[in-house]
Amino acid sequence: MNLWELLKIEFIKVKRSKIIPLIFIAPILVVSSGVANLHSYFTPEYSNAWAAMFIQSALVYAYYLLPFSMIVVCVMLAGREKGNNGILKMLALPVSRYKLSAAKFCVFLFYLFMEMVVFLGVFVVAGLIATTSSGITEALPIMYLLKWSIGLFFTMLPSVAIMWAITVLFSKPLLSVGLNLLLVIPGVLVANTPLWIAYPYCYSGYLVSCSLHDFTVGGDNAAFQLFPFLPCAILIFTLLLAVAVTRFGKKEMR
Repeated sequence: MNLWELLKIEFIKVKRSKIIPLIFIAPILVVSSGVANLHSYFTPEYSNAWAAMFIQSALVYAYYLLPFSMIVVCVMLAGREKGNNGILKMLALPVSRYKLSAAKFCVFLFYLFMEMVVFLGVFVVAGLIATTSSGITEALPIMYLLKWSIGLFFTMLPSVAIMWAITVLFSKPLLSVGLNLLLVIPGVLVANTPLWIAYPYCYSGYLVSCSLHDFTVGGDNAAFQLFPFLPCAILIFTLLLAVAVTRFGKKEMR
């Protein structure tokens, strides 16, 4: 059985889950708060009101709400195999457990991608409705929003690899949730130190903080530098994904 067939099976398993409604919660909370304060942004002090509103909304989202929602999604995906010894039945099949773990992680990444699509879509729809009803003429910068949504997705990859590895290593859901939450909470503090480069849980928030800095000083991607971020992020993502794939089902097979 190849990886594509396993992916189709995994998507069938989560077809009736409550994950899809879950990934709408954080974007709606963030966007509704930003749109509710729409008029405070469209003043003479702001030369680019949409960018200001997006950055202010995305700060809390990137540092906390997005990681929190991904932690819940990760545990929900892993938990589907724990009931009725489902994971033992799955491991008994003539299928590589490495492929099984990789397929599950791909589904996890799919939900991360879907949440970013929801975030972008909700922001665009709510913004258009709000501006139409308020008579605001400033155009919605969709390409700007798309750029930063893609940035959030890619900067989240190392942290979701850690989340998945922790969930694989610790079979008890409360333990994996608690450990991941403890790692997310200090993200905003670590982002303000030189140690941020080795702390993936703050990557997305750091990206938004850098965009806020660029917006304030009128620069363009000056604060966020791809080097040494990119090599470090790729290394962490690769190592933690390798740990998750190789350790998946190890305890259950003993």
